[in-house]
Amino acid sequence: MSPVRFTALALLGAALSAAPVAATHAQQRDTVLTAAALLDYETVADPQISPDGRHIIYTRRWVNPIEDRWETALWIMDADGSRQRFLTRGGNARWSPDGTRILYLAEGEPRGSQLFVRWMDAEGATSQVTRVEEGPRSPRWTPDGRSIVFAAFVPAPTKWNVTMPSAPTGARWTEAPRIIDDLHYRQDGQGFQRRGFVHLYAVTSDGGTPRAITSGEWNVGARFDGLTGAVGFDITPDGRTIVFDGWKGAWDGIYDESHIYAVSIDGGEVRQVTPSNGNWIDPKISPDGRTIAFLGYPDARDTYSQEDLHIIGLDGSGMRNISESLDRLISGATWASDNSGLYATVTHHGTRNVRFISRAGAVRDITAGEHVLTLTSASRGAQPFGVGVRTSGQQPPDVVRFPLTRTGPITQLTRVNEDLLTGRQLGAVEELWFTSKDGARVHGWLVKPPHFDASKRYPLLMEIHGGPFSDYTVAFNFNYQAWAARGYVVLYTNPRGSTSYGEEFARAINFRYPGVDHEDLMAGVDATIAQGIVDTTRMYIGGCSGGGVLSSWAIGMTDRFAAAAVRCPVTNWISMFGQTDVPFFTMSFFHKPFWEDPAPWLATSSIMLAGKVTTPTLLMTGELDRRTPMAQTEEYYAVLKYRGVPSRMLRFNGEYHGTGSRPSNAMRTILYMDDWYGQWARREGRAVAR
Repeated sequence: MSPVRFTALALLGAALSAAPVAATHAQQRDTVLTAAALLDYETVADPQISPDGRHIIYTRRWVNPIEDRWETALWIMDADGSRQRFLTRGGNARWSPDGTRILYLAEGEPRGSQLFVRWMDAEGATSQVTRVEEGPRSPRWTPDGRSIVFAAFVPAPTKWNVTMPSAPTGARWTEAPRIIDDLHYRQDGQGFQRRGFVHLYAVTSDGGTPRAITSGEWNVGARFDGLTGAVGFDITPDGRTIVFDGWKGAWDGIYDESHIYAVSIDGGEVRQVTPSNGNWIDPKISPDGRTIAFLGYPDARDTYSQEDLHIIGLDGSGMRNISESLDRLISGATWASDNSGLYATVTHHGTRNVRFISRAGAVRDITAGEHVLTLTSASRGAQPFGVGVRTSGQQPPDVVRFPLTRTGPITQLTRVNEDLLTGRQLGAVEELWFTSKDGARVHGWLVKPPHFDASKRYPLLMEIHGGPFSDYTVAFNFNYQAWAARGYVVLYTNPRGSTSYGEEFARAINFRYPGVDHEDLMAGVDATIAQGIVDTTRMYIGGCSGGGVLSSWAIGMTDRFAAAAVRCPVTNWISMFGQTDVPFFTMSFFHKPFWEDPAPWLATSSIMLAGKVTTPTLLMTGELDRRTPMAQTEEYYAVLKYRGVPSRMLRFNGEYHGTGSRPSNAMRTILYMDDWYGQWARREGRAVAR
């Protein structure tokens, strides 16, 4: 489910109205990272190496404080990080095979995302290639550079014609009802879905009318619980065949299933490549065109299964799992130029590093370190190098490069937050291992306040990750640094259900969530207290999504926390099934549907523990949330208010799932939580106002 006590709200208002903004920010500088510093924070993503290895294009993201949104643009630099410069607005850049052009997505006409091509010569001529009503998705060049293949939505609305009397002249009749006859009719981040299907198209790189490659009442692109997203596809080196993930059949009644298919680039019959049912995604064709690598797992009726890296012949023969011995999550697989195996990003204990996995399943480290590092592009030649993005506890994301033939030095190419962090002291991030109630070893981290003094006792702020099948990492976390700067020891852990410790660890919460994960969280609190640095009268707990589930559960199980900030929670599994955009995922937590056996659904719903809650609770959810909808928050809030538990509900405007996609809301999240926590402490066994 699978995101500032400080009168900085007024300060923020001044910052947004001031001119020039940069001068205002300079006046606000501090020696620690404040919530207002988010207005100057930047991130990078998706670096791509030119075919000749001389240049790198990457996406740079920053806050537009006037429009209250994040903006993106493409920047270019030499391969050694020199000559960094702005290129154009947009994102998703990909070099043409000969390196003379790039394709990218940007706002165009008609309004919405459109496909553009820019020549990479001194003139820099740019053409809008598509002018379609439905925005292109996941575009990529054909090997000859003459065409671009992309995915697009094809509307197929349900029609229901009834004979209405004619409206009188000047009448303003209510619009006809929305017609819904699919189970999956809404999606977080988008709202109500229009009915239709996603298919592949090709357009010449000079522009023109796109040509359909696939068609029909089925979807290109794997869908988790009916959710639309990126389409995984690749094109054979000879340019004749496209392989893609999807489901060639009725889509509304299937869950977590997809196949790898092949089709001629000219269209025609679609051939299924993967022989058995499963969740098979993200195909990548080997340089010799004979083998497809892809991620996934066989069909299973569990809440969680771990994706492995598989290979199969283009003809569907010889399917093998080549990462089974690794027992870790894999992403971003890229073939080596000699067809010998694949480079991929691999999780391990909250870190991400690049490893090489041979066709025989042998694994070799390419990078090492306590960081989160991704591989997004690889160069050609005898001494290939990779580029990606790296971040660690005190280092925000930056573009890096590293050799691919051996474990070698990692060179940082960008420093987009150097101006922001210069002169500011960040909180130290320290690793924490501890033992849970049943003896399981659990992992986490502490962020200590800047200028930390071990002789003092600090308030504890515990944050719980969502998912629940995901993990906290060693990556830089702006919110945690901002809270640490406000004097908290911030604790975040990876209880069972987390995904960088092997499949068995993640599957420990199958059909028992919440459960042992709660025990793991409380053991983390105990381990932190044992260090002698926590003011136990001022301990606070919160989290969003899966973290909202576990924080609302925790305050029904214990009264040890002085206050809670429960964000975008699931509190009632039975009503959740009919409210969420992921009904099958909700069902997967239980052996039987609630109409056959409601007991487990009720037993694991935090609303059934709400009668025991005494902890002052702040509830925060987006008005537009379709994943853990507002009704889940309202139900829980009503019980707390009825019982007289100190509580408030914040309904975040303009937010889908989470409370921080808008920069102003991201700062509000920090500030409201800090102010709420600052109001409460525990005295004589109960929470009291400070």
